[in-house]
Amino acid sequence: MSTVIDRDAQERPAPPTSGRPRLALTVDSAYGRRLGLPAALMLALASGGAAVLAFPPYGWWPLAIVSVAGLGAAVHRRRPRAGLGIGFVYGMAFFLPLLAWSSTQVGQWPWVFLCALEALGTGILGAGLAACSRLIDRHRWAWAPLTGLAWVAQESLRSHQPFDGFPWGRLAFSQAEAPTAAAAWLGGPTLVSFLVALAAGLILTAVWRSPDWRKTAAFAAAAAVAVFGPLALPIGATAPDGDSVDIAVVQGNVPRLGLDFNEQRRAVLDNHVNATLDLAEAVNAGRADRPDLVVWPENASDIDPINNADAYELISDAAAAIGAPIVLGGLVTDDSGDRYNMSIVWDPVDGPVFMYAKQHPVPFAEYVPYKGFFRTVAGWIDPRMAAGIDSVAGFAPGTEPGVIPAAGFTISGSICFEVAFDHETRESIREGAQIMAVQTNNATFDTNEAQQQLAMVQLRSIEHGRDGLMASTVGVSAFTDHTGTLEQATEFNTAAVIQKELTLSERTTPATEAGILPEAILTGAAVAVLAAAAALNLRHRRADRRSPD
Repeated sequence: MSTVIDRDAQERPAPPTSGRPRLALTVDSAYGRRLGLPAALMLALASGGAAVLAFPPYGWWPLAIVSVAGLGAAVHRRRPRAGLGIGFVYGMAFFLPLLAWSSTQVGQWPWVFLCALEALGTGILGAGLAACSRLIDRHRWAWAPLTGLAWVAQESLRSHQPFDGFPWGRLAFSQAEAPTAAAAWLGGPTLVSFLVALAAGLILTAVWRSPDWRKTAAFAAAAAVAVFGPLALPIGATAPDGDSVDIAVVQGNVPRLGLDFNEQRRAVLDNHVNATLDLAEAVNAGRADRPDLVVWPENASDIDPINNADAYELISDAAAAIGAPIVLGGLVTDDSGDRYNMSIVWDPVDGPVFMYAKQHPVPFAEYVPYKGFFRTVAGWIDPRMAAGIDSVAGFAPGTEPGVIPAAGFTISGSICFEVAFDHETRESIREGAQIMAVQTNNATFDTNEAQQQLAMVQLRSIEHGRDGLMASTVGVSAFTDHTGTLEQATEFNTAAVIQKELTLSERTTPATEAGILPEAILTGAAVAVLAAAAALNLRHRRADRRSPD
């Protein structure tokens, strides 16, 4: 007769003398001691909360490492299905507060559904880490690289699926002010996330019941190298080396009170026109330099400026007054009736001379996939959700790379959430963008979303060795350099004009040239390790079944 060992079997502690049961912090399992389920769940909740604090507006970046280590400890020596649940709890504790800004526009149910979908990614991560427990215990040194590989694979999954993915919340996007960010020019956000998770795995290895203090010190020192080592990289080699250009960013602000929808759209356009006219007056009076280019944010003209004569004239007047091209965000309907979210180059003499259409419209915000199905499901939950789906504008995706020629040089055509996606930003640089420019409309969100997005611009500037800018309707607008340093960041919900000389660059970094290769290699390695762990678990399970009583 054989015996099957239940890996989730917990040791029942002897009843205390008081007769009242006590919850054990750790319990026995087939692998050895592990955290009890209540303790693991509490650790997952705390770790998810710690991850939130690593991101803007808080920016306590070391907590990203603490958070990853906490989840690793919570799922270690558990069955994969338990790891799935614990990872999901971690994800909800992380994404609900991180993405709370999304509820300001779409309401609570879509926000919860989005967070649950993202938390499935961390749930799968938890299951994978749990499945590797036996492999980790056999080769303790492997815990750190395995943790790094698993996190990269999880972020890759969320960045590509479903509906083309949603990369918000990648570990790298919490590191714009951290030493690890200096590695972005070598391997992009993928390498930065790997280093953060690697450091967490090294800390786990160091503190997980290691009787040898020398090994503990060695793993702790390796964690410090993973975090601070990128500072020794020659990031100066990526510095832009071209001509200098003067760029002004106009943040017109969005009036809210006492206006209906159409009046507000006109007021937003007027705000950007008037701010540009004020800048022209300052230039003519000698109080400011004449810019080579003026950048307005996404949705600066929600009134179609190509087909609306009033909007066309206002923008033309502003461009003529400042004597420089304006790159503005506008909504345009073509002859076939398709609507596009566009960046438009408006010449002082010739008017609109170039248009870039956003390649990556946001699902359920700028278009609705499988609209009939999701509208029906939404109606079952809340009729207001169905009405919200009906109100989605339905933008068509652009097909051309995000490169915008203006004033004799080129800037990237990154519109709003496109900056979160590796492919779009990398493609714009490889196609010739000399400045990293992001136009965005944060008016429907809050300052947390704006600052999280600005951190992405910082990291992209490091990744591709470009001076950059973010132009927002309400803030935060700012300039960055190739080291990710911020300059002239504006306040939220204010009107402002910022101006700076930026340096053009035609260099490409290793990260730009490598493209998706680091992500593909590390994700493939994660799958291979998971397969090896599954094979090891299967051999042990068969051996357990064959063992005599």
